[in-house]
Amino acid sequence: MSLFSYTAVGTDGRTRQGTIDAVNVDVAIVALQRRGLTLTGIEPVKQANALASRITSPFDRVTNRDVVLLSRQINTLFEAQVSALRAFRLLASEARTPQLSEKLTQIGNDIQSGSTISAALAKQPEVFSDFYVNMVRAGEEAGKLDETFNFLADYLDRNYEISQKAKNALVYPAFVMFTFVSVMVLMLTMVIPRLSSILLETNQNIPVYTKIVIGMSTFVSKYIVLLGIVVLVAGGTLWRYSTTDKGQTAFAQLRLRIPSIGGIYQKLFLSRIADNASTMLRSGIQMVRALEVTSTVVGDKVYADILASTVKDVEGGMPVSDALRKHSEIPGIFVAMIKIGEETGDLSKILDTLAKFYRRDVSNSIDTLVGLIEPFMIVTLAIGVAFLLASVLIPIYNVASGI
Repeated sequence: MSLFSYTAVGTDGRTRQGTIDAVNVDVAIVALQRRGLTLTGIEPVKQANALASRITSPFDRVTNRDVVLLSRQINTLFEAQVSALRAFRLLASEARTPQLSEKLTQIGNDIQSGSTISAALAKQPEVFSDFYVNMVRAGEEAGKLDETFNFLADYLDRNYEISQKAKNALVYPAFVMFTFVSVMVLMLTMVIPRLSSILLETNQNIPVYTKIVIGMSTFVSKYIVLLGIVVLVAGGTLWRYSTTDKGQTAFAQLRLRIPSIGGIYQKLFLSRIADNASTMLRSGIQMVRALEVTSTVVGDKVYADILASTVKDVEGGMPVSDALRKHSEIPGIFVAMIKIGEETGDLSKILDTLAKFYRRDVSNSIDTLVGLIEPFMIVTLAIGVAFLLASVLIPIYNVASGI
């Protein structure tokens, strides 16, 4: 892709200037003419300027909401009998971010070169997942692309909503915990030393719990820089470990074992598996392929490995329900419902029912957990601060009373 600077006259007679990304100058001219512009000049932008123009804020990245809206728009354009090439050109010109505009322009160029829509989307993996691409490919084969993009928009909307709710449920506890730690550090390094100095000057007997608090304060004040370095090094080490296959598996297993929170994550991943598989089966994709694609987008290493193992068992002739029954992370009710779907020949409907059940269960569990965590964290913060202050102020008060 190259960047071209142009001057042109619009339909209103006004002169316009701007830039456009295109494979070559001919494609740029055609794209501008389709916008109703009469060119008076066009030339490539120098490479340095082109690179500078691509420096964008992290807030300009393509989000899940962008993909949801894009799917809705494509569905509407296809229902209106707009050609794929024209649809993507139009969407590129109206894209929210430069990155999305560039990717849609590239997709339009690929389609113009004879590529299928699914193949063009597959070249943009950072925006369109394997699940998305396979759904579009199935829609192309069935001749139902408009319905496919509608399915995709509905699915992405559901998935985004439940994922965001799960993430937001952890924001408040994390904020309170950060506040708690910050307050404790400030108390131990700034408040307690001043109060303890007053107490130590009296040469009175100090209670054991006060000695413990003063010792903690002395240690934190003396080694706070070292403690900060240790925390940063430990955090960096854990982050690097989490990027390895072994680390991802370990953290995924740990996440599922956390009381209450682990159960919510399990239900979240089960709803995602059921929703993915149901949507793909309704689009005519075979079960084995549906499981393969779902394993790449489920978002958890443990369940990705379970699905990969299930694929091998199903390819060997084992029913899906029997293959899933081998794994303790899959609840019995989930397996039993899939067994019923296999026997009745309506597996996609059963999976859709499971997805709705687990989404509702996740939502209710998150609401309950947040309702319990909020007062607990606030009370814990209050008790911690009160204990530190009382440990020093009570002895000082006793000394003052005895004078």
